[in-house]
Amino acid sequence: MTPTHIEAISPLRRRMIEDMSVRRFGEKTQSDYIRHVANFAKFLGRPLEAATGEDLRRYQVHQIECGVQPPSMNSSTVALRFFISVTLGRANLAQQLTRVDYPRKLPRILVPDDVARLIEAAPGPGLKYKAALSVRIGTRH
Repeated sequence: MTPTHIEAISPLRRRMIEDMSVRRFGEKTQSDYIRHVANFAKFLGRPLEAATGEDLRRYQVHQIECGVQPPSMNSSTVALRFFISVTLGRANLAQQLTRVDYPRKLPRILVPDDVARLIEAAPGPGLKYKAALSVRIGTRH
């Protein structure tokens, strides 16, 4: 890639990248954080340094109205909190962001009858496979 094709990075974005690098954020995390902050900047329509608590509240309402799911909203909240508190140094403003609670799916748990049928279906004659399967089921976290 030649220098003429390199996208100019704003000083604020560069500072955020440096802040994330110092904390050893992974490449995907950095990319996600930058995307979330860019989405907020697009919504805001003015310099990020001028953001207010009301802007953050309006952005979260906007996300809900656009159908953004709670896990994505929470990812956005974490990214914006980092950006605002660390990169901008305005921790008091970052407190305006709200995490969204949502019901999480519980892992499927086998009932005793299911476990008994599973063990009975173990292949081969004898107890070897049934015992191995019983131990495995009993130690599953």
